[in-house]
Amino acid sequence: MNIDEDTSAWLGCPTPLEMYQHQCALLEDELIQTQVMLRKARANIGGLVQMNDLLATGKAKAETELRMAMADLSRANVHTSEMSKDIMGLKMIASQNEHLRVENQCLRLQLRVLKGPQP
Repeated sequence: MNIDEDTSAWLGCPTPLEMYQHQCALLEDELIQTQVMLRKARANIGGLVQMNDLLATGKAKAETELRMAMADLSRANVHTSEMSKDIMGLKMIASQNEHLRVENQCLRLQLRVLKGPQP
């Protein structure tokens, strides 16, 4: 049995040229697929850039609104503090008024006792 037999002439075995042509066809298909994927990737990148721009704009707007809200809150805190001082002053006056009213009633009662019964 001869093992070194040339099998290139057998039926169904491709010639070197056919193998190169097949390899070229495979490479062309890969190249086409790569180009399609590249186009999709570029479109995705474009979409991501747009989304990033929108998010950056939204972030800037939100930061501006936050600063405005913080300023409003600060003004409200100052106003509340001033009103709290006014309320405390009014409470002190009300307390003094009540104390004087009670003292006045006591003095009036003592005066009635000292004057005696009235006809």
